[in-house]
Amino acid sequence: MLQIKRILFLIILISSVATVSAHSIQDNIPNDIVLSLRTGNAKLLSGYFNQNVELVVLDNDNVYSKAQAQQIVNNFFINFRPLGENAFNVIHDGGKADAKYVIGKLKTEKGDFRVYFLLKKNEGKEYIHQLRIEKQ
Repeated sequence: MLQIKRILFLIILISSVATVSAHSIQDNIPNDIVLSLRTGNAKLLSGYFNQNVELVVLDNDNVYSKAQAQQIVNNFFINFRPLGENAFNVIHDGGKADAKYVIGKLKTEKGDFRVYFLLKKNEGKEYIHQLRIEKQ
């Protein structure tokens, strides 16, 4: 099941790369998302969660409600404190106007993690539909 989810995620990434516009999408990533990852603020991050979020954080791999996802991410940040202002950096981003993806590196006190998230626009606001935080 995990393998199928990874394949689906890669398909989404590849299809999004094919439709990347000429301007940098990174400029359009909400600052609060980057700030929340740099500071370990799960409450701020969860403000961007869709009502249900496909979440992969260490051993947690499922679709969770917004509240459950916030709790899991909060527990992650309690155990893996980000290293501050430069703790999260975007490595790659792409997509189109209504769907964007971001791949980044999160530096914590206990090691580095690769972070992937998929943003989709709904009623003028962007929501995180998928979030993956995996040991690098």
